[in-house]
Amino acid sequence: MQKANDDIRAMIAQHRLRQWEVADVVGISDSRFTVWLRTPLNDDRKKRVLAAIKQLTSKETV
Repeated sequence: MQKANDDIRAMIAQHRLRQWEVADVVGISDSRFTVWLRTPLNDDRKKRVLAAIKQLTSKETV
């Protein structure tokens, strides 16, 4: 069974990030981020989450 936002979950796992790290950059609590991931993200939220992942992964290469 496929979960909502599998692409986002896979990106977080691929980059060995934690959901709380992404939530922190987005500016929400980790529990709120978990709630967000339960249903498909709207465009605004998805952009915010992808930007946070990008920001966190750019730190990995430094």
